[in-house]
Amino acid sequence: MIFAEPFMNSTSWISSLFSPVPPTLLATTTEAENGPIVLTGVLLSLVVIYLASKLGGELSKRLDFPPVLGELVAGVVVGVSALHLVVFPESGMQASDSVVMTILQAINNLTPDALTSIFQSQSEVISVLAELGVIILLFEIGLESDLRQLKEVGYQATIVACVGVAVPFGAGTAGLMLLFNVPAIPAIFAGAALTATSIGITSKVLSELGQLKSKEGQIIVGAAVIDDVLGIIVLAVVASLAKTGEVDVFNVIYLIVSATVFLLGSILLGNFFNKSFVAIVDKLQTRGNIVIPAFIFAFFMAFLGNAIHLEAILGAFAAGLVLDETDKRKELDEQVKPIADILVPVFFVTVGARADLGVLNPAVPDNRAGLIIAIFLIVVAIVGKVVTGWSVFGQPGINRIAIGVGMIPRGEVGLVFAGIGSASGVLSKPLEAAIIIMVILTTFLAPPLLRVAFAKSATEQTDVAGEPQTLP
Repeated sequence: MIFAEPFMNSTSWISSLFSPVPPTLLATTTEAENGPIVLTGVLLSLVVIYLASKLGGELSKRLDFPPVLGELVAGVVVGVSALHLVVFPESGMQASDSVVMTILQAINNLTPDALTSIFQSQSEVISVLAELGVIILLFEIGLESDLRQLKEVGYQATIVACVGVAVPFGAGTAGLMLLFNVPAIPAIFAGAALTATSIGITSKVLSELGQLKSKEGQIIVGAAVIDDVLGIIVLAVVASLAKTGEVDVFNVIYLIVSATVFLLGSILLGNFFNKSFVAIVDKLQTRGNIVIPAFIFAFFMAFLGNAIHLEAILGAFAAGLVLDETDKRKELDEQVKPIADILVPVFFVTVGARADLGVLNPAVPDNRAGLIIAIFLIVVAIVGKVVTGWSVFGQPGINRIAIGVGMIPRGEVGLVFAGIGSASGVLSKPLEAAIIIMVILTTFLAPPLLRVAFAKSATEQTDVAGEPQTLP
């Protein structure tokens, strides 16, 4: 879903190769000739992405912030908001706006049409690499999660997810209609955007803080997974409402049933598959005897997720949970990390690169109304997720603030809602700008706030344990 449009564009490009119409053949011949130039653009973009990722991550680490925050900020710097080194057509950018395309133009003396075609193809490749990055990230998170502990907190995670969807959706929709006189359907769409949680960003921060296997971490990850499923269902409802003014009840029921069967079925079949996986790995004698079968399984599960109209990342996460129970888990985990180090930064940098901070400029008249609405949406977005920590019961000493803060970032999921709302023509410019501002700020605020929340919890536990305390 995250990069659905680039996938559709690439599919139409592939299908055009087989068309017998002479003009189309001429066009595809030109595209084939531009293939090496597209590759040059992709390589130069990857140089920028990896350099930005490493510099941002290292700087963030030295400032005692999670490295993922540095990668997101680095993405903003090289993206549409600043240097225009990594930009995408779906953000409203033209080939002439891209510094990388300007360099290719200077080297190859391209026509404007050829430059536009190369820009679109290069952007599609980077988008696909970013999508692969988040799939591998969720597979890795699944491997690092404890399935038994995740089962123990499953009912808690479900409650947290439901509260985290219902509260911001209800408060956001009602507030927009009552306070800002926004029509019902746009208000519902904006309220739906408030329900999202970026499991990729939150889980990465938890992993960096060493809190992924903590009870709070498992509740957050479990709730974020369920939240993603609920978000897909909510998106299906509001999208059909935007198109027809009616809700497709059968589609909603299908999504609920398929999501439940998919996740529960994956976990229940885990024991059977684990034995088969170990048996296959033991018989293989060439390099990659563990990691290649694991990725075959992960990509197949991701494919199934997409095929039944869920998220590919849910399938990858389920695959990681299943393989977490095998005897080969530790060895597999070590072999997956270098692959994740290559592709995951592409995802985080592109998330930052797509964030247009220009919507924060009050000098632009259209932004002023959006900024006022954005303030309201940001308050609802933060409070609506923070309160989820108090929906956890029967867990004395649990860090409720950390759970609530962990659900705050909207990330790429929130941008999907904004993009679909914009494409459908439902959202006005001020409301669209407000949603984008909310997504940007919640994405960047969550990592440092999560670190503070866990640091405060550790300090309180130390004080209760009677360790030496530093008096003010």
